[in-house]
Parts: sequence; C-alpha cells; structure tokens
Amino acid sequence: MSLYIHNTLTGSREIFQPIIPGRVKMYVCGPTVYNFAHIGNARPAVVFDILARLLRESYKLTYVRNVTDVDDKINAAAKAQNIEIKNLTSKFLDAYHQDMSALGVLEPDIEPRVTEHIDEIKVFIEKLIKMGNAYEAKNHIMFDVSSFGDYGVLSGRDRKQLLAGARVEVASYKKDPADFILWKPSKLDEIGWDSAWGRGRPGWHIECSVMVETHLGKIIDIHGGGQDLIFPHHENELAQSSCSLKEISHCRYWMHNGLVNFGKGKMSKSDGNILLVNDLLKKFPGEVIRLALLTSHYRQPLEWTPDILDDAQKKLDKLYGALRTSGIKGKYSSNKIDPPRSILRALNDDLNVPAAIVELFTLAKGLNSEKDQDSRLRKADQFRSGASLLGLLSADPEKWFTENSGRVIQIDSKEIDLLIKKRERMRKDGLYEEADTIRAKLESSNILLEDSPQGVKWRRKR
Repeated sequence: MSLYIHNTLTGSREIFQPIIPGRVKMYVCGPTVYNFAHIGNARPAVVFDILARLLRESYKLTYVRNVTDVDDKINAAAKAQNIEIKNLTSKFLDAYHQDMSALGVLEPDIEPRVTEHIDEIKVFIEKLIKMGNAYEAKNHIMFDVSSFGDYGVLSGRDRKQLLAGARVEVASYKKDPADFILWKPSKLDEIGWDSAWGRGRPGWHIECSVMVETHLGKIIDIHGGGQDLIFPHHENELAQSSCSLKEISHCRYWMHNGLVNFGKGKMSKSDGNILLVNDLLKKFPGEVIRLALLTSHYRQPLEWTPDILDDAQKKLDKLYGALRTSGIKGKYSSNKIDPPRSILRALNDDLNVPAAIVELFTLAKGLNSEKDQDSRLRKADQFRSGASLLGLLSADPEKWFTENSGRVIQIDSKEIDLLIKKRERMRKDGLYEEADTIRAKLESSNILLEDSPQGVKWRRKR
C-alpha cells in the first residue's frame, strides 16, 4: 500500500519514495525550551508521532526532533527568573518530555540540542562565507539572500510578498532587507561562544541545517513542522542548506501541520488564550487531549472549542467500551497483529487521521455485535493494533473506566464490587426497590452501573 504525502515544496500530493529503499530519514522541528508546552506546540509532536508510527510499519526509520536551547526568548526568561540558562532549559525540557509522554508521543530516535552543535555551526557558517553566500557586517554574519536564486521556492512567493507583514529585523548593515542572521554578537551577560567573528551565538535558522546534516546526512526524506515555520524558518533553512549542497532542497518532502485556533484567532499571550498541556492534564487524561488534537486533518487549522475535550472523552469512552465488552484486558502490547487495512488506507492517504478514526468506530461497532467470544477477542486485538497507529487505546479498558478521573471519590473499588454483588442478589430475590437504593448510593458517589454480556460493569462518572 503506497503512502501519499502533500509536499509543501511542490504544492502537490505525491507518492512517497524514500532516497534509500527501505530506509527513511525524518527531521521535525522540536521545542524551544523556555516555558511549558501549549497545545499548539503539542500538535506537531502528535502529528509527526503518528507519521513515525506509520513509517515504521514499512521502513527502517531514523527520526530526529531537535531542541532549541539557545534563543533570545530563553535569554529573556532566564534573566526574568534570575536563574542559569542551563537550569531553565533543563527544567522545561523535562516538563516537555513528561507532557508529550502523557499524550502518548513516543521518543524520537535522536534529540539533538543546539548547544551541543556550536562547533559544527561555526564550520557551516565558514563554508557559506567562502562560497559567497554569507558576509560579515558589524560583528554579525548575515546570509546573502540575493546569492540564492530560488529563495521563496518553499512558500511559493517572491521576496516582496514574503517580507510583507513578516517579522523581519530591519538593520542598516543588511545588504537586503531579507538577509538573515547566521551568527550574532553576545553581550557580557548573554550566553556566547568564541568564534572567528568574536564572541557570539548562532541565529535561529542555522541550527536545523546543521543538525539535519550532522545526524541524517546531506539530503533527507521528510522535514516536518508547523505551518508558521514555512516562512521565515524553513525558507531560510532551505536556502542555507541548498547553497551548501548546490541542490534545490536538502529535503525531498516538506510537511506542515495547521495551527490551533480559538474562534477566528490564533493562540496568543496578548489575547490570554494560551492553553498549557500541563494544565489540561490536571483535568483530562492525556489520551483525551491527543484525540482532541486529531479531530481535523493535520494540514487544516484545528478549531479549539470549549467542548472539544468533553467530546473527545465521550468518543474514547465508546471505543474503550467496545474493548471492555469484548473481554480483552490489560494495557496494549504489540503482538505482531497487522493493523486493519482500512486504517492503513486512511493513514497512507496523506495521514488522513479523521478518516482513520471513523474506521475505528466502524470496527468498534462490529466488535460490539460479534457473538463468538474467540472471534471477538481476535477482532479486539486487530482493533487495538489499528488504534495503536494513532497512539490510542493503549490503556487497560477496565482501568480506563474505573480509575479516579479527578473527581473526589468517597468509595473504593472493593466496596463497589461488594455493593454490586449485594444488588444482584437483591434483584434475584425480587427486592428491586432495595437494589435501586444501592444503585442510587453508587451514583451519589459518581459511580455508574452498566449491563454487559459479561455481567454488570461500573465506571466512574466523568
């Protein structure tokens, strides 16, 4: 089954063909670690986690996701909190790892940091200077955009269109307003490294060119990130790398996910609508947040509505309910069962996750109607295998419904089981009013009873 990808570079849907048969090299822009991750940061992590899971079904994948740990925002945050930069970045990188793990995002194969690649960055810049693609101006090293005739090839616009409305630093020492920084000077109280151009630090765009080449080689298969990175970050990265390699692009397929919106606007601190993953996890399981992030196609904007998490919770309850009714137990562990072709078909169609989720509900319906227990368990295994490609349904179905969901519970599981058995005896003896009293007592403790082929099941009210 062939994989089709919408390639930002060409603006078209293309069949995926790796550079080396059977192997894939993928790079995704990761976090800038100066604060907790918000849901906008989480969307690319989740989207490209699914792509990595899908690719591993057919290829040997090397997945690199970088960490930006030197940046002007990081400097400002460290100063504001009066702590060392290294302590700040370590704190928030740990928090990022914990939050993404809670969302079911698997670790990349390699997670390089900018500060670990300063020597390689200096060598890369020196090469660009020698080739005539960069110049020194007032202790800055600038990339000369006019030296790259294909500038704008990724975004599909010319330089005037690109600069209109873009946040481009205006400086008198630039040859062209679009020229961008490769290396900048550092003040005494700012982080910096010695170089041939004085003590300083790298610009934003150069880091990815260097880490791609260091860990994956000169030309890679897939480069991913949010749509907000197309310009200037990815456009500038492509220009640097292309000049270095004398190629149109150092990546064959560029993929970009849509942004998270609130109504008609984007998330922004000034509007006060920043939603931190860390805060959301105090109210909802990570899997609920993950599913909410998958409710629209990855290339489309995601409209974050007040009820999006409640809706995701209800959908997962239905899917886990099918697993629970089937009698399958425990957490998911891969047992080499092939995922359903309907799920693979949807994901191979430019990662059409919404279509794959529709297929999951179709499979859940078939699972609920299956009468033969052996067939039901086989279907449940395959159902779970398909869900695992989406990073869903990995929890124990029983615990999904019975573990504390954040509400104050005044009754433990042992007492609940005893009351259910007592209620069943009363019903057998015709004592229906007394049995209803037990149900009412359980409901007052946020415990709901549900009948199933395997007997009475209980779950905590969401």
